[in-house]
Amino acid sequence: MEADRFMRERVLAMVPQQSPFRFVDEILVLDEEHIVGVYRFRSDEYFYRGHFPGLPITPGVILIETMAQTGVVAFGLYLSLLSGEKQKGLEDPITLFTLAENVEFTGVVGPGEPVVVTGRKVYFRGNQLKVDVSMTRPSGEQVCSGTLAGKGIPRVQFSMQREGSIAEEAGL
Repeated sequence: MEADRFMRERVLAMVPQQSPFRFVDEILVLDEEHIVGVYRFRSDEYFYRGHFPGLPITPGVILIETMAQTGVVAFGLYLSLLSGEKQKGLEDPITLFTLAENVEFTGVVGPGEPVVVTGRKVYFRGNQLKVDVSMTRPSGEQVCSGTLAGKGIPRVQFSMQREGSIAEEAGL
């Protein structure tokens, strides 16, 4: 069943990435099998100043991150809500990126350009999601594609693990 506008907006609001590192403006379509989101790369994005001066091009790692924020983070949050994970302690989650496979770039994206990201579920098990994802221009011309995966964990658990690692590294 397709998510209504309220649910799409709820999921978008749950995405933890924020400006200047948020690369999803709107979720257009969302159901148990796929997601479609859009983002317009603003001409004042911080990375254009250095990539490349006088010829700004969106870095490939940012294109992957854009696909991940829609295809893995937002989609995973929705699937977790549907499966009831929210009630089992997955509140205020952080999605850790676990896989980028067979990513191919077939175009470049410049300042001011909108992109459409489509993710199709390969599997969703517990708190892990694997997605075949693609990025196109609104015309349908493909920019990049690949398979991405991530794992959602509660922010509190992530914070505790980080604090333990930092203390361990410091010899405490």
